[in-house]
Amino acid sequence: MDKITIKDLEVFCHHGVFPEETVLGQKFMVTAEFFFDTRKAGKTDDLNGSLNYAEAAQYIKKFMEQNTYQLLEAVVEHLAKALLLRYPFVEKVLLELKKPWAPILLPLDTVSVTVERRWHTCYLAIGANLGDKEANFKRAIQLLDEDELTRVTRVSDFIITEPYGGVPQDDFLNGALEIKTLRTPEEVLELIGSIEQDLKRVREIHWGPRTIDLDIIFYDDIVMQEETLTIPHKEMAKRDFVLKPLSQIAPAKIHPLLGVTVTKLYQELLNSLVPED
Repeated sequence: MDKITIKDLEVFCHHGVFPEETVLGQKFMVTAEFFFDTRKAGKTDDLNGSLNYAEAAQYIKKFMEQNTYQLLEAVVEHLAKALLLRYPFVEKVLLELKKPWAPILLPLDTVSVTVERRWHTCYLAIGANLGDKEANFKRAIQLLDEDELTRVTRVSDFIITEPYGGVPQDDFLNGALEIKTLRTPEEVLELIGSIEQDLKRVREIHWGPRTIDLDIIFYDDIVMQEETLTIPHKEMAKRDFVLKPLSQIAPAKIHPLLGVTVTKLYQELLNSLVPED
C-alpha cells in the first residue's frame, strides 16, 4: 500500500510518570506513516487528493502539546485514533514515539513504542420481530453511525423471513450491514450489546422474539473462537436470512475458513433446500 512518512518529528511536551517530566517537559520524536492510495494525487498533481504532511505534522505537534499522558503507550494510542478520525481516507497509521531523554539513569540512545492502527471492515447481521421493526432497524443503524469509532458504509435491503429455531412468533425483518470501525472485535461486540440494550432487547427464550438482534458475521479475515465471540459466525452458512442480505452488500467476500464467497455459500444453501425428485 502507498504511504507518506513523517520521520522523527521533534516535539517538546510533558508526558511521563515522574512529576519532573510533567513539569519540566522533554523532547519526544514521532515517526508517522500514513497508508492510503496516492494514485489520484499522483495522476492529478493535486494536493486535495493526498495528505498535507505539513498540516499533519502541525496537528501531531499540537496534539502532543495539548494532551498529557503518563505512558508512551497512551500517547500513541490516542494519537493514532485522532489521526485516523481526522484523515478518514487514511486506511492505516504506523506510529513510533521515541523518548531520547528517558530518566532511567543508564546510557541509551532512546526508548520507543510502536503501534499500528487501522480501519477494520466488519459485517453485521440485523434482525427484529417485535414492535416497529423498521424503526428499530433505523435506530440501531443510527446508533452505530453515531459511535465515534464506527461508520456504517453499506446497508442491505430489508427482507421478511419466517422465524428460525421452532419458537412460535411473528415473522422477522432481517438485513445486513457493513461497518468500518477502529474498534477491536470485542469492542464491537460491546457496542452492539449496548445498542441492543438501548432498544430493550430481552434474552428470555432461546430463538425467541426480540426488538433487535445484532450479530458479528465477519471482521476483516479474522478467525477467532472465544467464550463470548466466534468469528466468522459459526451458523451463518446455514441461514438464508443472513446470506441473502449479506450477498447483496458483500457478494465477493470470501469466508476465511471455507474459502468460498458469500454468493457461493448462499447458492449452495439454496440448492440444499430444493427437494429431490
